[in-house]
Amino acid sequence: MRVLFINNNGAGYADYVDVSHDMTVESFFQDKMAGCKESDYLIRVNRQPVAKDYVLKEGDRITITPLKIEGAV
Repeated sequence: MRVLFINNNGAGYADYVDVSHDMTVESFFQDKMAGCKESDYLIRVNRQPVAKDYVLKEGDRITITPLKIEGAV
């Protein structure tokens, strides 16, 4: 199934990605943001905060935004 992934980390980008039908927000984050800590990011689905065990659905919009911007004072 396809979901829209909006990654606001660094230069940022948005693209449709294919995910499995049973993928949770937590496993999506671990897959797409390998090596990053969840606590450093604001993760939303369809503009709403969700629990990490939320199962993604066809057409969901996942936004991952860092809480702190490197180099900011």
